[in-house]
Amino acid sequence: MLKRFHYIALSLVVLLTLIILNLPNQTAARLKLGISSLFLPLFGWTATAHRLAGQAGDTLVPRRELLKQNETLRQENQLLRFQLSQDEEMRRENARLRQLFGWQQQTARKVKLGRVVLREPANWWRTVQIDLGQRDGVQVNLPVLTTDGSLAGRVGSVSLTRSQVVLLGDPSCKAAARVEDEGRSTGIIERASSLENGFVDMGYLSRNSNLKPGQNVVTSGLGGIFPKDLPIGKIVDFQATEYGLYTVARVKLAADLDALEEVWVLFP
Repeated sequence: MLKRFHYIALSLVVLLTLIILNLPNQTAARLKLGISSLFLPLFGWTATAHRLAGQAGDTLVPRRELLKQNETLRQENQLLRFQLSQDEEMRRENARLRQLFGWQQQTARKVKLGRVVLREPANWWRTVQIDLGQRDGVQVNLPVLTTDGSLAGRVGSVSLTRSQVVLLGDPSCKAAARVEDEGRSTGIIERASSLENGFVDMGYLSRNSNLKPGQNVVTSGLGGIFPKDLPIGKIVDFQATEYGLYTVARVKLAADLDALEEVWVLFP
């Protein structure tokens, strides 16, 4: 049965071939074109499939290699972030050093720059230690300023390589001061009665002082420790005390004593 079907199919193919060969040239060409067009999409799909398979083979990367490349990119990204952070830190450090150098050039006073190396844990913002000592010519009671020239305190004790600085607000760091008002009222910076850092009390002001919030307070030059006109801060408020005989003013310090990293030691 199967052989008979093959014979019939072969006979049809032979018959169709003979018919096509005996047709006129123009008609045969059209018929060939029609038959070939039936198989053209199949040929196109086959070529496309071969092309896509080739591209996939070229672009296919093992998962292990992808993970390795991803880790390399991650490390390079971290390195670039670190370098960017270092560059920004160097820029800030250069700007700060230029500011310090500029201030030192402008002032007529003799100063040395010291770095804060220790804060007393039991008295966090009243005393600090700096990396200047006897070998640098530091002596007890020399004034200590912030990097922008505001009064920070005085040298309390000195060793060979370090010094302890007593900051404003400590009971042992008193400073004769005056208010920049019409009467040039004078008083004493004594201690910090407020628990809030950055404030000190200015006592023994005359009850007739013409005080106003926002007035500048500077050193008066009296007392033999601090030279005159060193910035201390600004008056915040005030009240009468000692049965109205004196006035006590609360002063907001110009120096941020919590953020001290470097200080100027002022020499005579």
